[in-house]
Amino acid sequence: MSKAKDSAWKTKYGARRVRREGPTLEEAIAAAQGLSDDRDEQVEIASSLIGLPQQDVRAALLTLAPARKELSRSVISTATGAAARPRVVVVESRRPRRIAAAQR
Repeated sequence: MSKAKDSAWKTKYGARRVRREGPTLEEAIAAAQGLSDDRDEQVEIASSLIGLPQQDVRAALLTLAPARKELSRSVISTATGAAARPRVVVVESRRPRRIAAAQR
């Protein structure tokens, strides 16, 4: 497929076109926060995704709230019988980040 903005191709159901939109600044910052914990790396990743200078991205990143690291921990202790050693299993899981879409 070509890199043209209005690339269209013919199928048996007719011509099909795909609209391509670049990521917004907030989406690029959210993606960068998911990839790295270091702020300088986040600025570099987000600026490369949307093509803005790093100073603009750094200013926007500092105004947004930092990503929360939510870990849920479950501790399960299993022991059967009086002579058995208790086993402890710790399960840590992170909740997926959900981005709310703007209402139209």
